Amino acid sequence: MMKISELTKRTGVSKETIHHYIREGLLRKPRKTGKKAADYGDVYLRQVRLIKELRDNYFLPLPIIKKILKEQNKHTPSEQSSFQLQSEYLRPIERFIPSEVVGKDAFQETTGLGRYWLDNMEEWGIISSSVRDGEPVYSHENVIIGRLMVDMDRLGFGPRDGYDPKGLKPISDFIQSYLMVSTREYLERNAEKLNSPDFREKGSQFAELMSLFLYHFYRKIVKETTSTHGEVS
Repeated sequence: MMKISELTKRTGVSKETIHHYIREGLLRKPRKTGKKAADYGDVYLRQVRLIKELRDNYFLPLPIIKKILKEQNKHTPSEQSSFQLQSEYLRPIERFIPSEVVGKDAFQETTGLGRYWLDNMEEWGIISSSVRDGEPVYSHENVIIGRLMVDMDRLGFGPRDGYDPKGLKPISDFIQSYLMVSTREYLERNAEKLNSPDFREKGSQFAELMSLFLYHFYRKIVKETTSTHGEVS
């Protein structure tokens, strides 16, 4: 049983705001356990966190969030879990806020990744850093990769479960090689465009499109190759 005080503590959302969500129909009324007590279980924990993510990162109004929650309830548990992870990691607003981490100790504390695996990930070229005043500086993207590695381990896809993270190295090598070769070939064929005012902007947009392509292509392959083995989100 979870009281509203604990729900508030674990989500960072005030009691008044949670009551407002209930009045607006975003959350169901909790089960009463006494005159002034109610039970807020794990479902409330997940939903309040999701509402907060959507509010903080996408600035969505409550009526839109209400529609999202209703639609999400129609999906399978694994699809709901997938959506939760996406809302946690794909945060557009963080792109505009400096979030570098300086030093290996700070990186470990921020991500939860141990020193052994951090050193290995750097050796394999999966995690990288620049150097400032003699200290390694890790970008937002590298921090996200570190957190993802820890979450993969928590899900049961880590070294203790028989999954070798070194298997990610060929993927990293291929993407880096592909990027270098394709960029060089494009620049050789379009050298006259380098001085175009909008070249840098279009290049940045293309990088985002390629990131989305790789993300959705991987999901497509996973669904197609595992569709006969049960539910896949």
